[in-house]
Amino acid sequence: MKTVRDTQAMLAGMTPVLKHGSFVFCSTNDVYLAEQARPSALSWFREDEGAAIILELDVAASFGFDTTMQMSRIVLEVFSVLDGVGLTAAVSTALAGDKIPCNMVSAYHHDNVFVPVDMADRAMHLLRSLQAAAQNKE
Repeated sequence: MKTVRDTQAMLAGMTPVLKHGSFVFCSTNDVYLAEQARPSALSWFREDEGAAIILELDVAASFGFDTTMQMSRIVLEVFSVLDGVGLTAAVSTALAGDKIPCNMVSAYHHDNVFVPVDMADRAMHLLRSLQAAAQNKE
């Protein structure tokens, strides 16, 4: 896999992919509940206020978490370097410009964009347009 550092190259190669399912951002300071949910978590992060956990909708509901804010997950398939600059800023700025809230979660290989379920198609269209514009500048 080839990693990309340049901002324009990251945008041109980001290839957004909408993943199946709905996800919920959860938080708990109940240590037992956090550890019970951990094996099912897409992401688990320790914050001062407690564990922040991203779970699939049905799993979140089974643990009794609030499932009101359901999110779709868009994976940016580009292999960007960890010290790359500009990808998440460009993506979140573009989405904000169209009034689409997003939560960016960067992992080792890919960046993940979580948007409200009912805005996922709009977000995908916008991200594909952003990618095409970057490809035209190369």
